[in-house]
Amino acid sequence: MVKFAKEREALAKLHAQLWDAGLVIWTGGNISQRVENGFLIKPSGVMYSDLTPESMVLCDLDGNVIEGQHAPSSDTAAHAYVYRNMPEVGGVVHTHSNYACGFAAAEKEIPCVLTSIADEFGGDIPLGPFAIIGDDSIGRGIVETLAGHRSRAVLMRQHGVFTIGKDGKDALKAAVMCEDAAKSVAIAMQVGQPQRLPQDKIESLFSRYQNVYGQL
Repeated sequence: MVKFAKEREALAKLHAQLWDAGLVIWTGGNISQRVENGFLIKPSGVMYSDLTPESMVLCDLDGNVIEGQHAPSSDTAAHAYVYRNMPEVGGVVHTHSNYACGFAAAEKEIPCVLTSIADEFGGDIPLGPFAIIGDDSIGRGIVETLAGHRSRAVLMRQHGVFTIGKDGKDALKAAVMCEDAAKSVAIAMQVGQPQRLPQDKIESLFSRYQNVYGQL
């Protein structure tokens, strides 16, 4: 019997939504979902159209494979580090979405110049350090940048986007909203000089969105 069948099915659907959102190309990017004593993650180098619930790889919190038909994502060590050091995180997403990567390449954070950015991220979307893929260096950079920060997204310098959430769906929402924010801000910078919202307005907007907006 395959472990975590329900979670595998949900994760496969999230990867389909990641693709449909246009945040990834070819086999790049990944989503992981925390489960008991570990996490599920996308296999490395597998086309999104070929992903199934069974192809998701089960790893322990050190990134070791427990169960899987394929090798796990090359970002597995980064995801594992986040889960070990941020117990409140239940999902992690990584993308190379174009507009957000533009800011990462330019080594700039995304400033909080729109109410939607204040709503979702509670301020600027921060820039993390440069780190090489393969070990937990990226994970360390994510944790160092986001620990104690309201943003659920970080632009890893000259690399790409990592987002966190209470589960995979929540982290995917953050990735979608991050790219949308990056696109709007990039356009605004071509039109003129966008101004950061006053801090008191950011606080008010973030509080309303997080505590009042939606179905209670």
